[in-house]
Amino acid sequence: MAGAVEAKLAELGMTLPGVVPPLASYQPAVQSGVYVYTSGQLPMVDGKLAVTGKVGAEVTPDEAKELAKTCALNALAAVKSVAGDLDRIARVVKVVGFVASASDFTGQPGVVNGASELLGAVLGDKGVHARSAVGVAVLPLDAPVEIEVQVELVEA
Repeated sequence: MAGAVEAKLAELGMTLPGVVPPLASYQPAVQSGVYVYTSGQLPMVDGKLAVTGKVGAEVTPDEAKELAKTCALNALAAVKSVAGDLDRIARVVKVVGFVASASDFTGQPGVVNGASELLGAVLGDKGVHARSAVGVAVLPLDAPVEIEVQVELVEA
C-alpha cells in the first residue's frame, strides 16, 4: 500500500519506478542504523538510459536537469527497497550529483537542482539537504548524470 510520499508523487504526476538492478557488484541501497545510503543512480527508465553524452555538448543543461530528477526517483525506489516505506524518511541528509561535463561546462549545480527540487517537492522540509555537484569526464554507460542520496529514517 502506498503511503503519503507515494501519494505526493502521484499528485505530481509521477510514479515510483522499480529498483534499477545493479550494473556491477554492489547493492542499490544499504541501511546502517537509521541511515540509508544509495549507490549512484543513473537516469535509467525501463532498463535503459534515455540519453547519453556530455552535458554542455550532446545533452543540454535542461535535459540533464530532468535526467537528475529521474535519478532521484530511482534513488527513492532504492531507499524504499531497504526501508520498506518512504514515509519512514525523517530527512534527506545529503545528495551527491555527478555530471558528465563538456570541458567548458560549469553549470553542474543547476543540473543537480533537478534531483534537489524533486526531493523538496515530494518530501517538503524533510527533503532539504546538504549537497555536492561535481563535474566529471565520464560516467558509467556514458550517462550524463548520476545521483546518490543519504537519508535518515524514523525508527520502525
